[in-house]
Amino acid sequence: CPQLAELERAGIVHRLDKETSGLLVIAKNAETETALIEQFKERTPTRIYHALVIGELIAGRTIDAPIGRNPYRRKHMWVTETDEDGNNEGKEAITHIRVQDRFRAHTLIEARLETGRTHQIRVHMQHINYPIVGDSDYGARLKLPKKFGQHAENVLRGFKRQALHAFAIGITHPRTGEELYFEHPYPNDMATLIDAIREESIIYEQDH
Repeated sequence: CPQLAELERAGIVHRLDKETSGLLVIAKNAETETALIEQFKERTPTRIYHALVIGELIAGRTIDAPIGRNPYRRKHMWVTETDEDGNNEGKEAITHIRVQDRFRAHTLIEARLETGRTHQIRVHMQHINYPIVGDSDYGARLKLPKKFGQHAENVLRGFKRQALHAFAIGITHPRTGEELYFEHPYPNDMATLIDAIREESIIYEQDH
C-alpha cells in the first residue's frame, strides 16, 4: 500500500515478537494510526494470545511483575526486583492467564495482556517456571516424562520457534466507534504441535 510507506511506522500500531504468529494491527493512514496508538496507550484493546508451555499448570492466575531490560543480556528482558526502599526500575507488566487445555507434560494457555511490554508473555511465563515451548531466549531444555510418545517427541523437537500465537484482538474503529473483534486460527505448525501433544496425552491415559 503506497500510503503505508509515507507513515513513520509504516502503519504498524503494535508489534509481535519475532517468530510469534497471529494478528497484527496496521493503520492505513496517519490519522488512523495516531488514534489506534492512543487506544493501545490507554490499554483499551483486547489482546489474547495462546501459548503451549512446559509443565502442567494447575490453574489460571494473574501475573503482576514489572519488566525491565536484562543488564547481562541487553537484547533480553527480565522481571525486575523491588529494592528495600520500595523502588523498582521495571515497567508495570500484567498478564492474565487461563488454562485452555492440560496435557501430560504441557499446558495450552490463554494469555490476556493488560499491558504490552517487550517479550511480556514470554518473560512472565519463564518467571513462574512455565516457559513457552520452543522459546530460544526464555525457554528451557526439552524434558519429557517416561514413555513419552515418539511422534509427539519428534514434532516437539522439530518445532523451531516459540509456540506463541496472537489469537484475538479487539479494537474500537477510530472513525465509526464500532467495536471490532478478530480471531485468527493457529498456523499449521502450531496446530500440528498441539494435536500431537494432545494425542500423546490421550493415548497415555488410555494405556494407564
